[in-house]
Amino acid sequence: MVLNEICDDYENVDQIILANVARDCAQLGFVVERSHIVTALGELIEDGLAKAYLLSGTKPEEFRGVPSRDVVEEDFKMTSWWPFDDDGNPAP
Repeated sequence: MVLNEICDDYENVDQIILANVARDCAQLGFVVERSHIVTALGELIEDGLAKAYLLSGTKPEEFRGVPSRDVVEEDFKMTSWWPFDDDGNPAP
């Protein structure tokens, strides 16, 4: 779900990724915490499936490796899958 959330744009951990993933996970009956999101992002980066960028300058600046786990405002981008069908129900 984290991978899906970052698939189409640079996204903020706390304002976008956590909120949306937590909402979707609640529909599937489980709770997600921020630490789960940060861990998932770190694993996606380590596996080469995502990259972290600092967007505070005039041009996105890619981090080398995984940013510190306690960093709040870093942004991520990637490609995805989706666990729900076209009607919004959990996929089999």
